Amino acid sequence: MEMAENDMDRLDVEAMLRVARGDREAFGELIDRHQNALLNFFRRMGASTHEGEDLAQETFLRLYSWRERYEPKAKFTTFFYTLARHVWADHLRKEMRSPKTSGGELSTEMPHPESGSGAAELNLDIKAALAKISEKLRSVIVLNVYHGLQYKEIAEVLDIPEGTVKSRMFLGLRELRKYLEPTE
Repeated sequence: MEMAENDMDRLDVEAMLRVARGDREAFGELIDRHQNALLNFFRRMGASTHEGEDLAQETFLRLYSWRERYEPKAKFTTFFYTLARHVWADHLRKEMRSPKTSGGELSTEMPHPESGSGAAELNLDIKAALAKISEKLRSVIVLNVYHGLQYKEIAEVLDIPEGTVKSRMFLGLRELRKYLEPTE
């Protein structure tokens, strides 16, 4: 039986408050619950597997450094993905200062292997299409479609108005459609 989203958020908030009191096991619980989703977030944003692991580690380090200042004003995942977005933005700034020959490409690894070659091909097509759209549009789509955040939560994570989230989602999906529609 799957745990309800509100129950999961409550567990995350409780764990984070325990971390603030020095409970290291609670921090381990947060890592266990969110590590895979965080790795997938970074992969879908364009990081290689190795970069994604480094970025996830940096995000958890930042989460730990926030332990005493954390206040549960919003959903935990909103706070968590805000940290991840800042880590991603810092990574992009570093990449722009010292570009690498292999950086900036969307990973070709499959975060969730599916059975059947058709599903795998579609997943690769979607990844390739995501790589072609701007980071601003990609981040809205990844947070909504792959991580289930609502527009209001995405607005908080990206620090933009909710209307901007809606327009970026519309534009992003329109751009994706151009790359995914069969050519004749």
